Amino acid sequence: PIAFKINSMKNLIAASFALLVGFAQAACPNQCSGHGTCGVDEVCTCYPGWGTGGNAGGDCSERFCAYELAWVDNPTRDGGRHRYAECSHKGMCNRKSGECECFEGYEGKACGRQSCPSDCSGHGTCEYMKDLAFGIVYNEYYDGSANALSGLGVGGKTFSQDYSWDQDRARACVCDAGWTGLSCHERMCPYGNDVMDVIPGFDENSLLGMPGYGNEVAQVQTVTLYDADLSNSNFNSKTFAIQFTSKLNETYVTQPIMWDSDVTLATSIEDALKKLPNKVIDDVDVTVDSSVDANGVIIDVTFTGSTVQGKQHKLEILQDTCEEGCNPRITGLTNIRTFSTTTLSTVEISTIGSHNSFECGRRGTCDRANGLCKCYTGFTGETCSILTALV
Repeated sequence: PIAFKINSMKNLIAASFALLVGFAQAACPNQCSGHGTCGVDEVCTCYPGWGTGGNAGGDCSERFCAYELAWVDNPTRDGGRHRYAECSHKGMCNRKSGECECFEGYEGKACGRQSCPSDCSGHGTCEYMKDLAFGIVYNEYYDGSANALSGLGVGGKTFSQDYSWDQDRARACVCDAGWTGLSCHERMCPYGNDVMDVIPGFDENSLLGMPGYGNEVAQVQTVTLYDADLSNSNFNSKTFAIQFTSKLNETYVTQPIMWDSDVTLATSIEDALKKLPNKVIDDVDVTVDSSVDANGVIIDVTFTGSTVQGKQHKLEILQDTCEEGCNPRITGLTNIRTFSTTTLSTVEISTIGSHNSFECGRRGTCDRANGLCKCYTGFTGETCSILTALV
């Protein structure tokens, strides 16, 4: 009887233990997979980053992925857009790894930024929208039309204030010199004057009341430099340089230019520009006038060469000090005026040239594969600007 009681007690304990285990196993699904705690209501409270099917709770067996502002979503009741969404609504969440598998054209932890097509083909850089610039050269924006739009510098104008929600997410290719296209996969072709373009002027025919032709005018860029003390002699013995950007967006910097008398300085600027590689400026005329301190130093650069006919990018003056390890090594125009309510240094197009500047001279098509012009019948030359036949 005693043995029977002991065995019965053991069986009862074993049965009770089995019931308790079964109860415990049934309390929360899959014991919350080890990624959560089981509550009194038999519902898992998952640890951060865990859930089921993209929702909180369940058996806590699946991961969440990173959230970012949605690229596109349905509006809220008050018309709001771009709420936070898993993978920014531009990718699928891998619930095992917790990583977004972004759709083509998107990348990043939460697919929160655009990728650039073909990685810009190896011929450019992928830049955020906030870092894109207006214009190619500095004085394209600071055109001297107002005092606030004057000054000297290098490069296009970027804007510090941009309240676009995607300013640091949307991206585009900025192509290297000589390349173009949304993915920088196309070559640019050389620019030249349309040889068949009619240039109006005032010749002898105009005296007879008829249109005149043939009075060609080259583009003139005027560089005006003001000393902070309105004393042009402060520029004496200083050195500076000039940067020229071609129509293919290639940048060329002159050798250091030593400040001297007006005539000598004009010659030095001419020589420095014509010595730039590849004959990018084949001819130019320069005059300098520093006779009136209050007017600053006026440098007129006339583009007379055949390779620089038509509208060219404005010159950029390198006036900051550039010492050891810097190229070109210059003292800089250290006393140049940087703030004024009336006068600031600037670069302007003072004379609009009568020639034009088109890719392949508007007399051929550009072979984007090799950057060479395919001239129409009757035209030849690098820019199709040479007439070979009259029709």
